[in-house]
Amino acid sequence: MSGGPIGEPVGSAAPVADWVIPQELMQDPYPTYLRLQRETPVAWVPVLNKYLVTGYAECHAIELDQDTYSAQVQGSGATMIRTLGENPMLRKNDPEHAVERQAINPTLRPKAVQQRWTPIFDRNAEHYLEVLAGADPDSAELNRDYAAPLASQNLIDLLGLPNVEPDTMRRWSHAFIAGTGNLHDDPAIWNAADTARAEVDALLDELIPHYRAQPNDSMTSALVHSGLPHSIVAANVKLTIAGGMNEPQHMVTNMVWALHHHPDQRQQVADDPSLWPTVFDEAARWLSPIGMYPRETTRPVTLCGVTLPAGAPIGVVVGAANRDPNHFDVHPELFDIHRRKQPHLAFGSGVHLCAGHWAAKASIGQIAVPSLLAKFPSLRVDHRRVSEWNGWVFRGLTHLPVTWDH
Repeated sequence: MSGGPIGEPVGSAAPVADWVIPQELMQDPYPTYLRLQRETPVAWVPVLNKYLVTGYAECHAIELDQDTYSAQVQGSGATMIRTLGENPMLRKNDPEHAVERQAINPTLRPKAVQQRWTPIFDRNAEHYLEVLAGADPDSAELNRDYAAPLASQNLIDLLGLPNVEPDTMRRWSHAFIAGTGNLHDDPAIWNAADTARAEVDALLDELIPHYRAQPNDSMTSALVHSGLPHSIVAANVKLTIAGGMNEPQHMVTNMVWALHHHPDQRQQVADDPSLWPTVFDEAARWLSPIGMYPRETTRPVTLCGVTLPAGAPIGVVVGAANRDPNHFDVHPELFDIHRRKQPHLAFGSGVHLCAGHWAAKASIGQIAVPSLLAKFPSLRVDHRRVSEWNGWVFRGLTHLPVTWDH
C-alpha cells in the first residue's frame, strides 16, 4: 500500500494467525513475533480476540493518531476501571489525558529528577546494596533481594506514601496489574485487587486532605494541587502503583542479564561508565518490560494494507516492534550497545510517552545497576539454579539467581 501504513479503508481483510499459542508467548514470545512480522505485521489472532500489530512503522503510526486509535478501550479498559475504581489517564485521549498528565509532568522532568529525586534514589540503592551484601551468595536472588524492594521504595518516595513498606507496595502493584489483565474474571484475582484498592483508597482518604494543606514535591501532592477531583487523583496514584514498580524492577534484572551474557560489553562499560545510559536504552529495546498495550479503532481504517473495522481491538506489540528487522538495520535480535542510534518504543511515543521514563533512566540506568556492579564486580547469574522468564504483555525475569566471589 502506498502512502505509509495508515490510509483510507481500501485494503484487504486481516490474515488470521490461528497458529499463535498463548503459552508460547508467555515463555518466549520472540519466535512468534518474528513469524508475524515476516508473514503479516497486522493479523487477527482468534485466541486473543485481538488484532496484533508487530511492525515498528505500524505501531509508531498508531501512537501518533489517537483520533483513529483510541486509548479508551473495551476489555482491558473495563478491567482497569474495575481494578482501580476509576478510569486513569492511561486509558484516556486528549484533552482529558493532557489535563491529568500535565499535573505530574513538573515532578518528573529531568531537572526535578536530577535535583530532587536522584539523592533519594542514591540513598535507597545504598540501603538495598547493604541488604544484598548480607545475603548468602549461594542463595541470593536479585529480584527478591535487590530489584523489587529498591523499585518499591523508589516508588513509595516518588508518590509520597508514608509508612508503606516495600513488600506492601509490591503486593499492591502485582494485584493491580493482575486485575487489569483479568479478562477471564478469576475471582481470586479480583479479591486481591479489591483488597489492594481498598487499602490504597483508605490511605489516600487521609493523604489527599493532608497534601491539600501541606504540599510537597511528591506526585500525589502534585495531583492533589492540580484541581482534579479526589476520585481522579486516586485513580492516577493507583495507576502509578500498577506501572511504576514492575518495569523498573525488570530493568534492573534485564540489564544484569544482558551484561552477564555479553561480557565484552560489560567490560567496556566498566572501563567507560559514560556508556551506562546506552546500556539502559539498549536493554529497554532488546528486552522490553512493557510488551503490549491496547488500542481500539474509532472508525474503519487501513493499516499496512489490512482493513480494520471501527471498534477493532488492537494489541500494539512494542516488544516485537523493538526487534523489527525492517526498522533496525543490523541484527535487532542482538544486544549491542554500539548499534547505530535509532528510536524505539519501549517507553511508548506520542502523547502517551511514559511520564516516568526520566526517573527510570536515572534510578535504574544511572544508579541501581551501575552501583550494583561497582559494589559486586564479580556478580553474575548463578547457572547452578534456574532463571525464570514470564509474560509478553508485561515481560521480565521473575527469578534471577545471582552469586559473587566471597
